[in-house]
Amino acid sequence: MRTKRIFEHAPEVDAIVLMNATEPQVDMSFFYVTGLTSGLFERCAAIVYPHGVEIVVSSLEEESARKGECEVSVFADKKERDSILREKLKGLNSIGINADEMTYTSYLTLQKITDAEIVDVSQAIRNARLVKDAEEIQRTRKACHIISRVADEIPNLVTESMTELELAAEVVYSMQKKGASGPSFPTLVCFGKNASEPHHSSNDTPLQRGDFILVDMGASYNCYVSDITRTYIFGEADEKQIDMYETVLKSQEIGLDAMKDGVDGKNVYMKVKKFLDGKYRGRFIHGLGHSIGLSVHDGEGMGNESETVLKEGMILTVEPGLYIPGYGGVRIEDDVLITKTGVDILTDAKKELQII
Repeated sequence: MRTKRIFEHAPEVDAIVLMNATEPQVDMSFFYVTGLTSGLFERCAAIVYPHGVEIVVSSLEEESARKGECEVSVFADKKERDSILREKLKGLNSIGINADEMTYTSYLTLQKITDAEIVDVSQAIRNARLVKDAEEIQRTRKACHIISRVADEIPNLVTESMTELELAAEVVYSMQKKGASGPSFPTLVCFGKNASEPHHSSNDTPLQRGDFILVDMGASYNCYVSDITRTYIFGEADEKQIDMYETVLKSQEIGLDAMKDGVDGKNVYMKVKKFLDGKYRGRFIHGLGHSIGLSVHDGEGMGNESETVLKEGMILTVEPGLYIPGYGGVRIEDDVLITKTGVDILTDAKKELQII
């Protein structure tokens, strides 16, 4: 049970209260503990115990809330919500909160309605969410399958002179036709030298022969996400582009081969960085990957400052890249499930060099 797993990591508290504000300040851990997959649940709350969950929801969300298995209390306005919470929290000595996701306003509200000690248990929630259960893995597999099929379609979606925004729109349309509820983050399309900017915002740059086409994309399925990147070259490629691509592809293989249960994530990153710096010193400028789940960045990662020890059941991205300002960049990203002996690659889109 997910709630039990949180309390195994948490300091001793009587209950944990997850309080949502308005979008985008909605704590995805609310969906983690309730198992709900529809509804927004702004200004709603979950009271989490080791044995189960009660939720306090607005009348707007009542129908969605009752699709789950939690005890439901319904409020008409903020005053009634606070009254319900005050009654339910009466007599508790200590209450945990997810300080990473709670707004200051929600914190002050909780202080007013309870005399209990308030304890930050955000690390316990992160630790619990890092290792996925069977249902979480199944949903993530589906999200990965959807986005992999989209990636395989991209060579057929590309036309000369189309803009980055036009290709991004085609990618989102394709994933939703395949069953995604939507993108898990704004789709990032980079043409030509724009590919040297890891977080470039897609714009009206037109595609020209010889350009890199870097597409960073993800699909959401029943609240769980995928996150992959594929890089292509349009029309014709020069030797430097080909070498950059093959170098990044080899570096990803080095990272994947080093990953399994019990391995230090920082060590995996350092192996990949050493290889990339041997050919393109200083051009690998970000971490090797991050955990995914209900969120695209779901708690931990593999980088220079990482303290993550890989565990069976974790799902992480593996995304080495090379970036040369004014010229372009290459990134290859896949989502993998950590196993006892290695990794299960969940994204199976083609990643050999494609000149399209």
